[in-house]
Amino acid sequence: MKRYIWLFSVGFIISVCFGCVWLDRRVELADNITATPAIIEDLYIPPRKDFRIVVISDLNSQYGSTEYEPEVKQAIALIPQWQPDLVLCSGDMIAGQKASLTKKQIQSMWAAFDRHVAAPLRDYGIPFAFTIGNHDGSGAIKDRTLIFEQERDLARRYWHREQQQLGLDFVDRANFPFYYSFQQDGIFFLVWDASTQNISKQQLAWVKQTLNTSAAQQTTTRIAIGHLPLYPIAAAKDKPGEYLADGSQLRSLLEQNQVELYVSGHHHAYYPGKIGELKLLHAGALGQGARQLIDSDLLPTQTITVLDLDVTTSQLAYTTYDAKTWELISLNQLPTSIPSYDGEILRDDM
Repeated sequence: MKRYIWLFSVGFIISVCFGCVWLDRRVELADNITATPAIIEDLYIPPRKDFRIVVISDLNSQYGSTEYEPEVKQAIALIPQWQPDLVLCSGDMIAGQKASLTKKQIQSMWAAFDRHVAAPLRDYGIPFAFTIGNHDGSGAIKDRTLIFEQERDLARRYWHREQQQLGLDFVDRANFPFYYSFQQDGIFFLVWDASTQNISKQQLAWVKQTLNTSAAQQTTTRIAIGHLPLYPIAAAKDKPGEYLADGSQLRSLLEQNQVELYVSGHHHAYYPGKIGELKLLHAGALGQGARQLIDSDLLPTQTITVLDLDVTTSQLAYTTYDAKTWELISLNQLPTSIPSYDGEILRDDM
């Protein structure tokens, strides 16, 4: 009887060990699969125009996490298939904005971002631009003090090390990485710090000055990028503080300076819209926490967008994918408009 018990015990231990090895191997294989572009053999590739941008946003997981969702890893691996001229991230690349996070934890998050996102893009040789999100280095102020000063300092250090490898033709980088401007193939890009609801007076003066420079005025297309949108478009974010204060005045400023498009994130919902003369690309989240649009029955989903620009006519074409199924998201699935305090945001094709 003891011999049978002994044999059973040994067999059980071997099976458990084998199971652990098999599970580890399975995880390893899963990681390899998500890093292989060829897994989506029938991925739809839209026809190219003059300039192509792949737009990603809100990549982060839970506070302090150094892991990224499989959809993020897979999307980064697929980017070469679109052959973009630029990859643009509208913020929240890491999972900060928590006072208890240590310097080491924040540095580990930036190291993980570099490993999973920035390094592959460098290897592909694709230029990369970004705006700082509230989880990257929030500019929130309380009692005239930066609440997340350490996070902003570490974000600044990381990006100062990396700026020469971004492949960008900078026009003004004096305040990089928080606000700066650059040109790519004759297109002017202005990046402002919209990590909170307020654009500071100092930054606003810089925006006005920058948009009036010859570098901006001599281009046919101008694009602005910030993390918070001008208006709310997600039901869960329809409250002050979750979108830019003075959105109407900011929109007017961009319109007066012939800015064609404002790209934002933060609401974790995809919606290509327009209000007045300004087009708005609300980039959906690629990481956790996809949200539902206001007045929409469409289920929340992680997304990535390919934006094609015709420089001569300034026409924009959006191709957006469900990052789980890699099926296209049709404009007809989205609400024809979203109400705002400043009038309706019309869907781009309306």
